[in-house]
Amino acid sequence: MKFVINVVAATAAVFCAGGALAQKGETVKIAMIEGLSGPMANVGQNQLKNWQFLADPANGVRNPAGVKFEIVGMDSKGSPQEALNTFKAAVDQGFRYIAQGNGSGAALALSDAVAKHNERNPGKEVVYLNYSAVDPALTNEKCNYWHFRLDADTSQKMEALTSFMKDKPEIKKVYLLNQNYSHGQQVSKYFKEGMARKRPDAQMVGDDLVPMGQVKDFSPYVAKIKASGADTIVTGNWGQDLTLFVKALNDSGLKLPMYTYYAGVSGTPTALAAGGEGEVYQIAYNHSNYTGVMGKLANDFQKKFGDDFYTFSIYNGLVLLSEGMAKAKSTDPVKVAAAMEGLKFQGFNGDSEMRKSDHQMQQGLYISKWQKVDKKNPYSAEKTGYTFAPVKYIEAYVASTPTSCQMKRPG
Repeated sequence: MKFVINVVAATAAVFCAGGALAQKGETVKIAMIEGLSGPMANVGQNQLKNWQFLADPANGVRNPAGVKFEIVGMDSKGSPQEALNTFKAAVDQGFRYIAQGNGSGAALALSDAVAKHNERNPGKEVVYLNYSAVDPALTNEKCNYWHFRLDADTSQKMEALTSFMKDKPEIKKVYLLNQNYSHGQQVSKYFKEGMARKRPDAQMVGDDLVPMGQVKDFSPYVAKIKASGADTIVTGNWGQDLTLFVKALNDSGLKLPMYTYYAGVSGTPTALAAGGEGEVYQIAYNHSNYTGVMGKLANDFQKKFGDDFYTFSIYNGLVLLSEGMAKAKSTDPVKVAAAMEGLKFQGFNGDSEMRKSDHQMQQGLYISKWQKVDKKNPYSAEKTGYTFAPVKYIEAYVASTPTSCQMKRPG
């Protein structure tokens, strides 16, 4: 299968003869509000390194605005309430840009808080870059002008995943295991809706929701999956909740095809490798084996930190922000937000667009499969000797889903 990938240019920005842009040389501080401690801390810490690594101009990320990005990690402990407290602290410290992603509960709380803050504090507006919280509500009924989602939402990913799964006749009995919060609930909902349309013959033989970050032993869930007669597992779990689930599957000897959202996230590749090759798929905007600029960034990151760079949406976030600032000729969040609406740019997957109607990034998606590294797919995830190799690319227009957002714009 041939994949056509637009290679992201690594060249420095060229400014017009009129001289440097108005904002060139300014420092733009971004508060990354994330769970940097607690059960999912390994993911948050990895992503903080991602932000700081990509913000370093030495690493060649496109920056047409010519600004200096400074990323400051602020620990929300993975709690929506702590995220709100942290947001207040960030505002008090003068931050005008925030970033968050792990946990749609925290994302919904932050989006609402940002909207209220901006309404009450003209002249001190804040822009929120969401790099991985995927509840569709954030760009539908709860959309907010100041919120920009860089990841594909659950409905987009599930539309792509179920379109892939419908052509696999061996899938007859599916067991769903997800975290019991908005993201996990939405994975279950959209999967069942998608399969009902595309493969009504497939049975759902289990649908469990687990308390996020609290289950230490998944063996009772594995026993239920065995007893159900399932031939396929679908899970939106991430972090510890996927790593420990994979370990329980390994311990039981149960080997079933598994379709995931976040199997490439910190800790899980190592657990997967302990169980061998298996048949594990991931739906995401990326895979492990990019060439060109993104391949170099991934390899350089692993060399520097001994860890994987997997949250590619952060790259798009910095490019989008810089393109917006260059277009606005300003770092003022009000002008930059207006400039980012509808902005088309070259992202890591080629043509990307921040859709104006709901501030949902439009981008291609990949289905990748866990396998041993080979000549074509050489990147070793967590240095395990295994990798996520692309098996299908879904164009942005195919992965796109409609929105019910009624955007309220300032002024």
